[in-house]
Amino acid sequence: MEITRRTATGGLAGATIGLIGGRALAQAPATAGAKGPAVWLDLDQKALDDAYDQSAYAPNLPQITGRYATNSEAVRARLGAPQRHTYGASAIEALDLYPTAQPNAPIQIFLHGGAWRVGLAKEYAFPAEPFVRAGAHFVVPDFINVIDSGGDLMVMEEQVRRAIAWVHRNARSFGGDPDRIYLTGHSSGAHLGGAALIADWRGTFDLPQDVIKGALLCSGMYDLKPVRLSARSRYVKFTDATEAALSTQRHLERIGCPVVLAYGTLETPEFQRQTRDFAAALAAAHKPVQLLVGEGYNHFEIAETMANPYGLLGRAALVQMGLGAA
Repeated sequence: MEITRRTATGGLAGATIGLIGGRALAQAPATAGAKGPAVWLDLDQKALDDAYDQSAYAPNLPQITGRYATNSEAVRARLGAPQRHTYGASAIEALDLYPTAQPNAPIQIFLHGGAWRVGLAKEYAFPAEPFVRAGAHFVVPDFINVIDSGGDLMVMEEQVRRAIAWVHRNARSFGGDPDRIYLTGHSSGAHLGGAALIADWRGTFDLPQDVIKGALLCSGMYDLKPVRLSARSRYVKFTDATEAALSTQRHLERIGCPVVLAYGTLETPEFQRQTRDFAAALAAAHKPVQLLVGEGYNHFEIAETMANPYGLLGRAALVQMGLGAA
């Protein structure tokens, strides 16, 4: 299986896995002092902690996340307030649905990031408009954060899976096609989305195993071992069982849909490596995979391209749904 690599402009940058192995240079944070012993690959503890802390590589984080919120307000002003539906018993288990006027329309589910700690669906309306205008429903679930879950990532993932199951079961009630559900995730949302791809949909939810027809995962984590070694272990209660169950790259045989992976060249070295390694593993397992590289984007900037039908992520997601020109 070959991996196609595309740049932010959409041009082909190489045809095989061998052409994407080089490391893109991230905007490294300033460091001081002697390097300590290696903890993961060639990274000492400080470097590893920084490699899983996007703020160390993105000094404009407050400005960009501020735009997420204000642009989401602008989208709601144009599209109207979303429909709000509950998918579970707890207060947080609800989702925002931005419906399209097209009947029997495909559905895009967007899982937001936030280091598993922060983020609400209302702050992630900003990518909705291109999908609604193109004839797709756009769904943004809320789910518990890892602080409120007592550090348990499995609680978050179980809620994400319940949200997806609700969308499938209720699609026809809002004019959606349950056989055309697609998934996009960014950052920790890409991690949760990857874990959704390996869920036992038939056994646990009595749904078709191919409930997700395609996925776009941007800037995520697909093996939790190095994350567990980082400072994120201060607020996530990693266990051997959680690490194994939620490391998508260890369960490639369960992935049955095309996957598009993406990262920006100004992200941390670990987020870049995680994406490249996952793409290579999928290709070696003969799974359909495409790798997108956003030249000059940091971790937070690349998510904004989802809001542009001609942007790196927006175009890729629409094409995957059959709603855009390749």
